[in-house]
Amino acid sequence: MAEDVLIEVQQVGKTYKSAEGEEVEALNDIGFKVKRGEFLSIIGPSGCGKSTLLHIIGGLMSASSGRVLIDKKPVSGPESKQIAWVFQENTLLPWRNALQNVAFGLELRGMNINDRETVANKYLELVGLKGFEDKFPGELSGGMQQRVAIARALTLEPEILLLDEPLGSLDEQTRILLGDELLRIWERTKKTIVLVTHSLLEAAYLSTSVVVMTSRPGKVKDLIVVRKNGRRVLEVDYARNVLWEKLRDESIKAMGATVA
Repeated sequence: MAEDVLIEVQQVGKTYKSAEGEEVEALNDIGFKVKRGEFLSIIGPSGCGKSTLLHIIGGLMSASSGRVLIDKKPVSGPESKQIAWVFQENTLLPWRNALQNVAFGLELRGMNINDRETVANKYLELVGLKGFEDKFPGELSGGMQQRVAIARALTLEPEILLLDEPLGSLDEQTRILLGDELLRIWERTKKTIVLVTHSLLEAAYLSTSVVVMTSRPGKVKDLIVVRKNGRRVLEVDYARNVLWEKLRDESIKAMGATVA
C-alpha cells in the first residue's frame, strides 16, 4: 500500500538579497516527505534556514526553486484551512481573555458566539486550562500563554500544525512540561505536526522522525527515524546522541570554526 504522504518538499531552494544587496543562498535542494499523522522535527545550526523552510511549507514565503505539495497540490500562498501556526512569540491579543483569544480565528470565520465559545472551551480543556477562561494574557505565565496559542490553532481544525520554536522562550522546566503537553495533544488529535527547534532533546523526545540540516546553505544532511508505527525505535538519550553526532560538525562550520 502506498504511503499516505501529506506534505512533500521537492528540491526547494531559497535565495534572497542581503541589506548590502548581495545574494545569499539560504536553502539548497531540500527534499523530504511527511506522512499524515507524523510529528516531524527540523533541527540544524543557527542560520541554516529552518524557519525559512517552515515558512515556505506554510506558504508565508515563496521558494526560489522547487516546490511544496500538500495533498499533492502545490502550495502557492498561505493556506488558512489546512494549516495553523504557533510561533515562539505567542501573538495573543492582550485586551482579550483566554477564551476570547482561543475563539478569535473562529470569529474571523463568522461562527456565532455560542458555537465558537463551545469549541474554544473544548480546546482550553484539552490544553489543561479549564478554569482560566477569563484570565488575560498578562495574568498568565509564559507556558500558559503558549497553551492558549496552541488551543487557538487547534480550534481551526487544521490538518497540519506548523510550530516555529514555540517553546524556545520558556524556562527549561516549563519547556519540558509543555513538551509533554504537546506530545499528549498530538497523540490525542493525530494532527500532522512539523516543528522547528534548536533543542536536540526536544526533537528526540517528541518526534516520529527528525530532519537534520547542514550549515548554510541549508541542505538535508540526514533523516532520523525515532518512532515507527507508534513505537519508539530509538530511546530518547540515544536519539539525542545520534542527532548530535549528525549536527556537531555542521554547528562548528556555522560558527566559523575548524576541527583541530
